[in-house]
Amino acid sequence: MAILLGSIADDYTGASDLANTLTKNGLRTVQTVGIPDPSLALPDVDAVVISLKIRSVPASDAVAAAASAERWLRQRGAGHVLYKICSTFDSTDAGNIGPVTDALSDAADGGIVLVTPAFPETGRTVYLGHLFVGGQPLNESPLKDHPLNPMYDANLVRVLTRQSRNAVGLIDLTTIAAGPGAVKARLDAMRMAGVTTVIADAIFERDLETLGEVALETPVSTGASGLGLGLARALVRSGRIYSGGATTTDAIRPVGGLSAIVAGSCSKATLHQLDIAERSMPVLRLDPERLLAGPDEITAAISWAGDRIAAGPVVIAASAAPETVSRLQSLHGREASGHAIETATSIIAAELVERGVRRLVVAGGETSGAAVDRLAIPAFLIGPEIAPGVPVLRTVGNAQGDMLLALKSGNFGGEDFFTAALAMMH
Repeated sequence: MAILLGSIADDYTGASDLANTLTKNGLRTVQTVGIPDPSLALPDVDAVVISLKIRSVPASDAVAAAASAERWLRQRGAGHVLYKICSTFDSTDAGNIGPVTDALSDAADGGIVLVTPAFPETGRTVYLGHLFVGGQPLNESPLKDHPLNPMYDANLVRVLTRQSRNAVGLIDLTTIAAGPGAVKARLDAMRMAGVTTVIADAIFERDLETLGEVALETPVSTGASGLGLGLARALVRSGRIYSGGATTTDAIRPVGGLSAIVAGSCSKATLHQLDIAERSMPVLRLDPERLLAGPDEITAAISWAGDRIAAGPVVIAASAAPETVSRLQSLHGREASGHAIETATSIIAAELVERGVRRLVVAGGETSGAAVDRLAIPAFLIGPEIAPGVPVLRTVGNAQGDMLLALKSGNFGGEDFFTAALAMMH
């Protein structure tokens, strides 16, 4: 299997977001969970998205994992590797976006790396190097309060400079609007001045198409799914895609079985989606304090679900309001609190699957990663889109047999996302 485009995603929901974008824009795509085992038979595809969990781990661990994934992708023909990051650029001053980008650039013998988290379809735009969410600067938007990596600076040049050992520059919107030739000329000048990492403005999809065309001629880029859109369209325009477009038919074949939703995200969007879901299905809201105290809350949740799930979908949520999360973190520490909730939700998800759930929706990036790891799912085929950035996923090589999943980033989806997802997962 020779692939044209490789990607290393820093979490699992971001990986499915990107795989969805690539599929929609004409690439046959598979999402793997980690570097695939040699025994796993992958379908013939144009793009592979390797899902890692490296957004919030120590920078050295993130670099090592990304480097291994990059080698696997290059060995299978990937001429360009996209390091897929969150469209809110969430990271700390120690990393991990800067250190991983630097390492991938070094592995590809240097060269300039375009960086943009812009994805206008989901309200993320970059102007004069500043990230906006729905028209608000990142540091003034609700997304600034990420439970693990809160973001208080919208100036991405400044953010990346604090993380990177390389010089960071900016390609502004005026240059990008002038087309690929102008961008390449500007990059050449910046390279001569010693700049190797460049934040790129993008407001419209046409800006992403320009950036994708330019980036495709380089070995590495860093960005959200919007940059993936640009890269996919550039590959299709190049005539190197012969599949006649991607199909999602295989991925949506019915699997039967029971349905459930597990939520760990504390985003405003997910909290509202839970309120709406409560109108049409049973919802159990876990007590985060009791989750940290021991296994009793998990045992009670599994028992609660067992009494109801045969009658229809159930929802189990460890999601909590931001003030509750802050209080828990102050009492128990940010890492310990997050780990306890991820562990609890993953155990619950696995127990539900053990009881016959074959259609599973998981809300929250860290929650999704923990659940997929516990279920030991090796890879996914990409099905139709439920909401922007969230496709139906069909398991590949799964020990429990075929399953349909949706892995939702906390902030994604409309208010009726949960019912809409289950309606598409027959």
